[in-house]
Amino acid sequence: MALGASLQRRWYGDTPPPWWTRPLEALYRFAVRRRADRYRNDPAAVVRLPVPVIVVGNITLGGTGKTPLIAALAAAMAEHGFKPGVVSRGYGGSERGPYLLTGEDDPARVGDEPSLIRQSGIPVAIGRQRPEAAQLLVEAGCDLILADDGLQHHRLGRDVEICVIDGERRLGNGHLLPAGPLREPASRLADVDFVVVNGGVPREGEIGMTLEGGVAVNMHDPMKTTPLADFAGRPAHAVAGIGNPARFFASLAAQGIAVDGHPFADHHAFTRDDFTFADGCPVLMTDKDAVKCRRFARPNWWRVPVRAVLPPSFYDAVAARIAEAKLR
Repeated sequence: MALGASLQRRWYGDTPPPWWTRPLEALYRFAVRRRADRYRNDPAAVVRLPVPVIVVGNITLGGTGKTPLIAALAAAMAEHGFKPGVVSRGYGGSERGPYLLTGEDDPARVGDEPSLIRQSGIPVAIGRQRPEAAQLLVEAGCDLILADDGLQHHRLGRDVEICVIDGERRLGNGHLLPAGPLREPASRLADVDFVVVNGGVPREGEIGMTLEGGVAVNMHDPMKTTPLADFAGRPAHAVAGIGNPARFFASLAAQGIAVDGHPFADHHAFTRDDFTFADGCPVLMTDKDAVKCRRFARPNWWRVPVRAVLPPSFYDAVAARIAEAKLR
C-alpha cells in the first residue's frame, strides 16, 4: 500500500520514476503491443455480437468517472430507442461468470460497480470472458451493449470506443506502468472515437463532462434526503474507496463541509471495522462505496449520488455512430 501511494505521487508529480520501474515499463509495453497485435492480425479471434457494442474505458490506472458516464449513456441511448445492457468483468467480486445480475446480488460476489449500475435499472452481466457475458444480455433482449472498462479487452468486438480521462490529473507523467499510470500508450487516444474529459478544461476535440450532485441520501432510511449544503460549516467524515478519493473530498469541501477524509484502495471491501469514528459526526460516502455498506449502515451515514452531465450533441453523435455500425 505504501509503495503504491509513493508511486502514484511520482506518477502525478514532478519527481522522475524510480530507476527500477523503467525496465519493467519496457516489458509492459511489449506485452501490451503483443496483445493488441494478436487481435489486430487475427480478426477471427475477435468475437462479434449480433448487436452494436460501445466500449467505455480509460488508459490510466484508477478511476476517471466511467461508471457515471455509463449510467448516463445507457439512459440517453434508451431515449434514442435502444435497449442497452452493460457488460463488466465484475472486478472486486468473486463471481467468474458469465452471470446476469438480478438486482439482489451481494456486491462482494458481483463487484461494486456492476451492483451500482444494476440498481439504476440497467441490465448488467459480468464475466471474466466478456463476449460470453455480453451474450446473456443479448438473450435477455438488449439490442445495444455497453462494455465497462473494455478498451484493453480486444477479444470483444466493438463499434464505438469512448475513453474517459481525469481532467485534472490527465495522463500523469506519460509513462506506462509501473513507471507511470498508463495502461496503454498515449497514442491510443488517436484510435478511439470519443475522448471524454471528467472535470478540468477539455482540449480541442475532447468532450467535457462534469459530475453533479448536491444531495445526500440517508443510508439507514433511503427515503430521507437532504441538500449537501445542510452539512456546511460542520465537520463530517468522508469515506472513499475509489480511484481518486481526493476528487470526492474536494467536492464536499467545496460545499463548505469541514471534511475529515478517509481514503481507501479502489474497490475496497468495507467492513464495520473500517468505521471506528466515535465523535458522532456524519459519514458521507460515494454511491460506489455505499452499495457495500448498506448491511451495516448507521443512522448518520449518507451516500452522495452524482450524475454525469455532457452536451446532448455527444449522445447524438454516439447514436449516429451506432446507426452507421448497424448498416455495416
